[in-house]
Amino acid sequence: MNKSIWIINQYTGGPKYGMNYRSYYLAKEFKKNGAEVAIFAGSYSHLFSTLPKVDGLFTNEKVDEIDFIWVKTPVYKSSKSIGRMWNMLVFMLMLFFFKVKSMKKPDVIIISSLSLFPIINAYFWAKKFDAKLIFEIRDLWPQTLIELGNMSSKHPLVLFLGFFEKFGYKHADRVVSLLANSKKYMQDRGMIESKFKYIPNGVDLNEVLNSDNLDEKFKSKIPQDKFIVGYVGTLGIANALDYLIEAAKELSNYTKIHFVIVGKGGEKENLINFVSKENLNNVTFIEAIPKRQVQSMLSHFGVCYIGLRKEPLFLYGVSPNKLFDYMYSAKPILYAIDSGTQNLILEANCGISIEAENMMAISTAILKLLNLNNDEIGKMGINGKEYVLKYHTYKNLAKEYEEIFE
Repeated sequence: MNKSIWIINQYTGGPKYGMNYRSYYLAKEFKKNGAEVAIFAGSYSHLFSTLPKVDGLFTNEKVDEIDFIWVKTPVYKSSKSIGRMWNMLVFMLMLFFFKVKSMKKPDVIIISSLSLFPIINAYFWAKKFDAKLIFEIRDLWPQTLIELGNMSSKHPLVLFLGFFEKFGYKHADRVVSLLANSKKYMQDRGMIESKFKYIPNGVDLNEVLNSDNLDEKFKSKIPQDKFIVGYVGTLGIANALDYLIEAAKELSNYTKIHFVIVGKGGEKENLINFVSKENLNNVTFIEAIPKRQVQSMLSHFGVCYIGLRKEPLFLYGVSPNKLFDYMYSAKPILYAIDSGTQNLILEANCGISIEAENMMAISTAILKLLNLNNDEIGKMGINGKEYVLKYHTYKNLAKEYEEIFE
């Protein structure tokens, strides 16, 4: 594939810097297939574990042979702050000052949300260089603000973000969505049906095959000789971890069962406070770990938990990174999800799917998994791993992407 691809994703990171990984993984696969790839990303993200070193307004860096252009953006205090919105606007404005003539002419430009703002930059660059414009939607904004943030559909911020969203649906050559059921939503906002392409998240085979051993400082916190119900990922409102903690309270008399929650996020302090208030000794919190150590962490779990809120937003589809990491680990998965939402656990037959926001359902499912024999547990795990290897490696997902480059 002899093409030049520009990816604009303000929150792209990678193993060196931390979340978000998708654009980095795709870029590696595009490069393996003969493309030249450049990623435009912001210098500051609350999701980064390490910040890139920037010198001036734009800093070039090779990250695993991928060209990164770090755009200097301001620091903000939290993910839910005016400062973060300003950070996004600065990223867009700075791109107008980037000397595009210093780069090889792009054949394809991919703009990946969030942020939506650079769709303007991508549109003008695509026109200038006669490049194909692809608008990638990882989450539905501003709909997320309406449904999870309780904002009015008439709120100025919702209307402002909605302009950029609709602009992208109208002017992009193709719209790639990580959400399987989002086509109608996008059509209602101006997208032509034929533009739509569903390409979910997945796993990077090189990374999972060459995963690092778990640092002793993390490993030492995991209780031995227990049935571990584990979670690795963001500790946010949407992840509904309060119901998992309530299940831990319900099962506190079962000394064989222990809950391990790994990660950081806005809800972590609230969860820790609840555990402390209830004096629960069957829950352990571990700080966020490097991506390359995730598989090693999962190897200590008896079951991997993932949950979502009961929100209409999720009916459009979900594609959480942790789900594919879980499946590759060959561990059974306990998925607390609203009926009607896309459910890969049922498709792959790799665990137990239960009602969202139901503490008793979580507790009952954990006891059921605890009492399964090794063959039954092993079969679930193998089903998940086989499914993810067949449908959700970034090698295969990149090929799907490349089909729409022509």
